[in-house]
Amino acid sequence: MTRVVEQRGLYFDELEEGVIYAHKPGRTVTEADNVLFTTMTMNTQALHLDAAWSSTQPFGQRLMNSMFTLSTMVGQSVTQLTQGTIIAQLGLTDVTFPHPLYHGDTLYTETVITEKRLSSSRPGQGVVTMQHTGRNQDGSVVALATRTCLMWTKEAHTTPS
Repeated sequence: MTRVVEQRGLYFDELEEGVIYAHKPGRTVTEADNVLFTTMTMNTQALHLDAAWSSTQPFGQRLMNSMFTLSTMVGQSVTQLTQGTIIAQLGLTDVTFPHPLYHGDTLYTETVITEKRLSSSRPGQGVVTMQHTGRNQDGSVVALATRTCLMWTKEAHTTPS
């Protein structure tokens, strides 16, 4: 019989507080990413779309849409942490963008589990708080976000009902 290895995230009981989970590979962001995401979400901010005007602004060029940066940062964590093991995202807080991300930059994300507790009202489930940090290729922090998720315990998710 052939053994099957299924890619998945980690269960509540497998996540460790204080550990840094580095999500690889990075994602090099492009002008096409920025224009598509910006127009798809109906964000007409000229800082994302108008190269001539943006060149006259403090950063001297267009910036990646910060919501794209946030979405990509969270997305980079999925396969390693939450793929198939999350029940629901409960919230995002403390979102900051301390340094801009530009076309051609590469976004690298890491996550630290800052808190976890079993749910008092949902047996077999737990609440996990994560701190996501996104850095560019030079190591500059471009985004930070605290994310809270409801996660399965392995036993509850793998035991037939």
